[in-house]
Amino acid sequence: MALRKVQFVNDEFYHIFNRGVEGRKIFLDDEDNLRFINSLMVFNDEKPAPWNMCAFWNQRGPSSLVKSGYKPDSPLVEIYSFALMENHFHLLLKQLKDNGVNNFMRKICGYSSYFNKKYQRVGSLFQSRFKAVMVRTDEQLKNAFVYITTNPVSLIEPGWKENGIKDFKKSVKFLREYKWSNYPDYLEKENNYPFIEKDFFLKLFGGANGCSEEVDFWLEHKFEINKFKSILLE
Repeated sequence: MALRKVQFVNDEFYHIFNRGVEGRKIFLDDEDNLRFINSLMVFNDEKPAPWNMCAFWNQRGPSSLVKSGYKPDSPLVEIYSFALMENHFHLLLKQLKDNGVNNFMRKICGYSSYFNKKYQRVGSLFQSRFKAVMVRTDEQLKNAFVYITTNPVSLIEPGWKENGIKDFKKSVKFLREYKWSNYPDYLEKENNYPFIEKDFFLKLFGGANGCSEEVDFWLEHKFEINKFKSILLE
């Protein structure tokens, strides 16, 4: 196996991406999305997660896990942003411990076992090893955050990155209500995903309004692929 070009360093940010094998859908219903999102919280720990308890499995979301008293003892990474699509996912992480990103991704990609058992399939679920880009500057960091946040617009506006948005208001509303990303939490409208480290980006953007202005700007203007190639993975 070829060595990965990206080296994972503590206290550095990384844009992480993976896709279903042959472009297949990897999230087919709400239960699948919740299972993966719960994994982001539960498996972010050096210690084994208590997933052998039925009551724990039945928690319907991260906020429920927090109310139950669950909290990782020794996090591997900090999670700043995520977006789940039908056939892929994006994450924005900071590594906290040596080999933290690799260990975290190895754990959450155990989602494959859950998916295969549920849908009675065998074989690899993901296309390959996850892809990663180190984020080196504040500008890259903003771009990575907004890129991940706006990614779900492709569900209602295919090709918007190349051709621009056709219905701006519809796209803004869709993103602000899209429950399989943490963007609504950044707007302080929701607190569904309490494991997200919101304070850093809210400070970087100057608050919730600054965050939404940055996202809206990306939606309103044609996607300039060359400008943002350093954080693109698809």
